[in-house]
Amino acid sequence: MSSRQAILNELRRKVASLPTEPGVYLFKDADGVVLYVGKAKNLRNRVASYVQPGANLAQSRGPDIERMLSTFVADVDVLVCESEVDALLRESRLIKDIQPRFNERLKDDKSFPYLQITMREDFPRVHITRRPQSRGAKLFGPFVRASELRAALPLLQRAFKFRTCNLDIDAGDEHRRRFRPCLLHHIQQCTAPCADRVSQRDYAEQIARLRRFLSSKGSRVRKELEQQMRSAAQERHYERAAELRDELRALENLQHRGLVDEHVQPEVFFVDPAEGLRTLGETLGLAAPLRTIEGIDIAHLHGRESCGAVVCFIDGRPFKSGYRRYKIKTVGGNDDFAAIREVVRRRYTPAGHHEELFPDVILIDGGKGQLSAALQAFDGLENRPPTLMSLAKKEEILFVLGRDEPLRLARNHPALRLLQSVRDEAHRFAQHYHHILRRKSTLGET
Repeated sequence: MSSRQAILNELRRKVASLPTEPGVYLFKDADGVVLYVGKAKNLRNRVASYVQPGANLAQSRGPDIERMLSTFVADVDVLVCESEVDALLRESRLIKDIQPRFNERLKDDKSFPYLQITMREDFPRVHITRRPQSRGAKLFGPFVRASELRAALPLLQRAFKFRTCNLDIDAGDEHRRRFRPCLLHHIQQCTAPCADRVSQRDYAEQIARLRRFLSSKGSRVRKELEQQMRSAAQERHYERAAELRDELRALENLQHRGLVDEHVQPEVFFVDPAEGLRTLGETLGLAAPLRTIEGIDIAHLHGRESCGAVVCFIDGRPFKSGYRRYKIKTVGGNDDFAAIREVVRRRYTPAGHHEELFPDVILIDGGKGQLSAALQAFDGLENRPPTLMSLAKKEEILFVLGRDEPLRLARNHPALRLLQSVRDEAHRFAQHYHHILRRKSTLGET
């Protein structure tokens, strides 16, 4: 018997004694290095599916996992969790902390960058962040490329002279008069509120002008730069003309962004998640507390590059590790209902076979027709859907499976705000994937 076969036999013996509760399993090599982290509803059954004789891992898990089991794995450890949801969260945290070699997903949790103005400070500062504040800040973005935003920030500072430092500046602090400003003040890129070189009122006007510029297309500043560039070129100051050209491009790149109200990412969360979940459960008359919600949306352009997206919220907050995206394979043309059926079927067939977690609530972006299409996708599955609903845009009417009449909640109702966050995040994620597919199609990429 080969040493590799002996290791697999020992793993099979160990699997027989594993618990049947939900949890997380960790495959390790001979040196104890974690190679792969996974979650399970039933730890014994899940781990056994990797090591049982005749398992076709190349087909069921992929060639990398097959190579991992056949070449590197020497041991497996498990962590029992209280529920499937806890296992899902624990898996995500472990993967981000350990960065296992064979986990392709969940390692990178970056979001798009924003330009944030801290409005609650006496002298608001302006900076780039991927984790914006939920209150007390004015946001612009999300921006498509962080490099473009970083290039534009010094140009904005040169024009509007705001501060970008992390100093806590109190307008009533008289010691500011003896403070020495930094280099940015000496090169006229900051009015130095840290050294009392500008009044709170005048600085507030600087910020107001910056906000007006960011809220508009910046046409006035663009025209000034274009005029300066032409003048520099006519006077044969070509280096200065090239600098102005680059500045103009950097400011134009500021338009490569979404709008906070329409494309807000889940990091900008204006609803107390716990309150939203509690009131949603009360509104639906559910006995058990809600923990997981998944939102589904479809995106296409006149039936082309059609795709679907699933986003996951746990305990009212976005859980990006649970996001999924699907290129529509069986539907031709502009048929949202058929596309929804395909996405729902592909997402929840594994759940019906107990390989994936069923959420407490499935939310479809759309109206009664989209809800019916999603329900039809469950025909033939072993499990029936959990709470299934759809949320129509504009009217914000909530259709719930099993209810004859739609629900009309107040616009500031915490449950509605929570569902809107899920619905809008699904829409953003679907549109993002659709743009990727369109770009690949245009460029002829595969």
